[in-house]
Amino acid sequence: MKPGIDLLTLWRGKGLARQIISSVAILALTIMLMVLLGSYAFYSTLFIFLPTALSAPDSWLPSPAEWGWIVVTTLIGVAIAVWVAIRLSRRILTPLNSVATSLRRVAQGDLAARAAAERQPLDEASQLISDFNAMAERLERVQQERVFWNAAIAHELRTPVTILRGRLQGLADGVFQPDPALFASLLVQVEGLGRLIEDLRIVGLAESGHLRIQLQQTDLRKEVMTVLKACESALQEKGFTLTLALAAQVSVCDPVRIRQALLALLENALQHATPGPLRIATMQRDGQQCLRVEDSGPGLAAADAQRIFEAFQRGPHTGEAAAKGSGLGLAVVRAIASAHHGTVQCQPSGMGGSCFELRWPG
Repeated sequence: MKPGIDLLTLWRGKGLARQIISSVAILALTIMLMVLLGSYAFYSTLFIFLPTALSAPDSWLPSPAEWGWIVVTTLIGVAIAVWVAIRLSRRILTPLNSVATSLRRVAQGDLAARAAAERQPLDEASQLISDFNAMAERLERVQQERVFWNAAIAHELRTPVTILRGRLQGLADGVFQPDPALFASLLVQVEGLGRLIEDLRIVGLAESGHLRIQLQQTDLRKEVMTVLKACESALQEKGFTLTLALAAQVSVCDPVRIRQALLALLENALQHATPGPLRIATMQRDGQQCLRVEDSGPGLAAADAQRIFEAFQRGPHTGEAAAKGSGLGLAVVRAIASAHHGTVQCQPSGMGGSCFELRWPG
């Protein structure tokens, strides 16, 4: 690109480059006009009213009056240049200093620091302030989420660990007698810990972008039936009646992860949905594979439907329903959907409850 075109592009743009070009051009033009017009007025005045103050025609040195005019013109030009430079530097340096000060505060651990400008900054400076504040807000949010995660993980681990410690201590002290029922209850707690740790691992890998999947041609209907064989008795005991609408289709996916996502959706229904009809469907729509789980109640508000896929977030229910589960199941579903370059959403169901739909290309 030619230099002339570069200059024209900068001039047509907005922000710092145009401000510098226009300021320097106006400054040069102002000083030139002041010197030219001032010199014309100065010499006209001397020629008319004080011709003796002019230098001799054969002398190359200025007269004292001319020296005075040169000094005054130079001082005025310097003063104008300094004034323009101060104004321009304030518009440039004030937001930069604000960002630098806030950056030092962030480096010292004050993540609530934000940059600001006293007056409207130039476009580039304004963008810099906006980007820095967005970065600081993200860092603060990450810090808050880390604290929340630590507290939530400690809370979820505390209950099974406390139960295991109490029962094992009872066995050691002879309070409990070793029998199959006790060992079975201990095994249930260990399995719960294992599921929690696996869920935390999947969500953590997804957050860091390291969740790997093994894509292959999969009979989606067969995988759904495999999961239902393991969960059907528990669903029926709870009072759910299954309705299946499984299309005979081959999908490109990780069958292990899809089974894991479906299992998480069914466990979510077991814990939070009202016993009644439960519909599971697979289909192809808009070139994507769809897996749906619909229940008959109680449903979720739109705001709650957006946040329940966050880790350790639960629905608005209180009491026993709110205490069930680790709050990681739906986060695992979203992580698996993202690993498949797909999405998961919760929307109202025609059955009166919630419809969880997992979609992915394939």
